[in-house]
Amino acid sequence: MKLWPFGRSDREERSFERQDTISSSASWEEWSAFLGVANGQAELPHVTIETALEVPAVFAAANFLPRMMATLPLHAFRSAAGDAERVDGDLQMLLNEAPNPEWTSANWRRYMWQGVFTGGRGVSWIERNGVRPVAIWPMDPAQTTVFRRNGRRFYRCGGNEYPATDVIDVAFALRSDQLGAYGPIYMGRKAIGLAIAMNNFAAGFFAGGGIPPMALEGPLPQGPDGFKRAAEQIQRAIELARKAGRAFFGMPPGHALKPVGIDPDKGQMTEARLFQIQEIARLYGLPPVFLQDLSKGTFTNTEQQDLQLVKHLAIHWAVIFEQELNLKLFGQRRRAREVKHNLDGLQRADFKSRIEGLARGIQTGQLTPNEARGLEDRPPMDQGDQLYIQGATVPLGTVLANPKGTASPQVNDNGDQNDGTSQAA
Repeated sequence: MKLWPFGRSDREERSFERQDTISSSASWEEWSAFLGVANGQAELPHVTIETALEVPAVFAAANFLPRMMATLPLHAFRSAAGDAERVDGDLQMLLNEAPNPEWTSANWRRYMWQGVFTGGRGVSWIERNGVRPVAIWPMDPAQTTVFRRNGRRFYRCGGNEYPATDVIDVAFALRSDQLGAYGPIYMGRKAIGLAIAMNNFAAGFFAGGGIPPMALEGPLPQGPDGFKRAAEQIQRAIELARKAGRAFFGMPPGHALKPVGIDPDKGQMTEARLFQIQEIARLYGLPPVFLQDLSKGTFTNTEQQDLQLVKHLAIHWAVIFEQELNLKLFGQRRRAREVKHNLDGLQRADFKSRIEGLARGIQTGQLTPNEARGLEDRPPMDQGDQLYIQGATVPLGTVLANPKGTASPQVNDNGDQNDGTSQAA
């Protein structure tokens, strides 16, 4: 089974392009095909991955999500006695620096996620020396097939076969046979096709100088040749008037041109195109603000959409990728090693929030100063490995010693201060 529901061969499939002219003596079947209502329904443009990416909203989603997931820090950890310790070495280099001599980690992961968010599948092969992973190579999902042999799953790409245990496979959504995958572009092809149709209509409308299709009313010449000559003469008059900058042109006596179709404004084309952006955002579960749709955005809900991105999208895909890496790199029964994303990387550009969060972690005894400095790629400092806690919050009536050894003033229940010594009544 092909990993993608459509691949590069889609360009060879039948085209939905229609003819530009038709004779007045054409049959109803010819007219229905010309108007795009054959078989009782209009046909939307054929959608492939390449044509879908020409829609700005699809291109934005299919690029934003892979870039976000590819730039998250990805680390390997070793668990000992319940404590997770980050490890360096060859595995860390494969995951966070360079999976092979030709690819950086960010580019490899971005290629993987682009496959997921376009055709619905991202696959990579793990090269091993014995059982130890030494390289990870991305595979072209459009040229990869998956099949079962004796109940086991295998992948075929470029004449080579790989067992499932050596293939990192992330699917947008699996089909019921557990082999094929649903891709967002294929499943949303009608919504995307509608967006393409509106783009084509808008392009044709404005490329024609904003003049809608016209119908010629009046005594028409007999025969297809006479009708064709009349149509060419009218078209020539329109073109000459446009080039000369004239606001009108002459018509034969008893003839009139009337627009055919609907005014784009009355058809709410602007609103419809905006709605298609929201439909495409739904395909990916992506808040519309990340597709540059601020039509309903406010300062408050835009900030909430930023939180929604992490809570309900990024963390889900991060866990799916982490578990796939853990299974394929370490095996089913691994206990001591794991791979995890650092979602704090999404706050890398928000300096104020990042520093305030680190300060809060230090003051509440959750981070040591050196741990916080390590998150900022800064060197450790002497005496920076101790935990600290803010001492300003104490029980009411507590007497604290100041540096000189004398008692600090107390605050009694009435809000008055004294020096900590008793006084006679």
